[in-house]
Amino acid sequence: MPEIVAHGRQAANPTIFACSLCHQTSGKGRPENASVAGLPYDYIVQQLMDFRKGLRKTSDPRKTNTGTMAGFAKAMTEEEIKQAATFFASVPFTPMVRVVESATAPKARPVAGLFLKVEGAEAGEEPIGDRILEVPDDAHQTEYLRNPHSGYTAYVPPGTLKKGEALVNNGVTADGGKATACTVCHGPDLRGIGPVPPLAGRSPSYIARQLYDMQHGGRSGIWADLMIPVVGRLNTEDLLTASAYIASLQP
Repeated sequence: MPEIVAHGRQAANPTIFACSLCHQTSGKGRPENASVAGLPYDYIVQQLMDFRKGLRKTSDPRKTNTGTMAGFAKAMTEEEIKQAATFFASVPFTPMVRVVESATAPKARPVAGLFLKVEGAEAGEEPIGDRILEVPDDAHQTEYLRNPHSGYTAYVPPGTLKKGEALVNNGVTADGGKATACTVCHGPDLRGIGPVPPLAGRSPSYIARQLYDMQHGGRSGIWADLMIPVVGRLNTEDLLTASAYIASLQP
């Protein structure tokens, strides 16, 4: 594991935190950031360069870790970028999330970028509504011990996966319109093609957030610019169904 991944660089300005602090030593990350394990080397390098150039931002100003990541990318040397990309591209990815269709979901509260299930007297279920709720299976292991082997459950509305399958594989949107099928560029099994990243089995919260950012000008650059006209045809239900279905697949 290279130094930049294991410990960061304290002497940098701004100080670069260890990549593994947020993305974990497994590279699987968490819903509030990216799963970088097993991504193509060229893709990882391109994303770091996009962060450095101000081409990758967030549509939600409350999400401060995006700006933090941009600061790290600007301070990293070319060699550190190469080392980090080489390491994470070499780490096999295995899924950490189970997608469950349900009319209800656990009551949850936001904590440090995650949603954690409410415990104690206020715990219970509530209607899922039109949302994805991705929560750790064990909050203590995930948030407080930062255990990279502790998984997540993503609750989605009933019927989501069937709609997502139609959109992802055939380009059929929720309103019956047509869009470019995700499989055209990301491969028939969504395991990526060349520098185009694999998607199958990764966090639905993260995928939906990236699609939303592309729609609203938060992401641009060589790869994102190809996605912008595609996601421009999708509504919020499409973002939900596609993200949930993609997350439900085996990588």
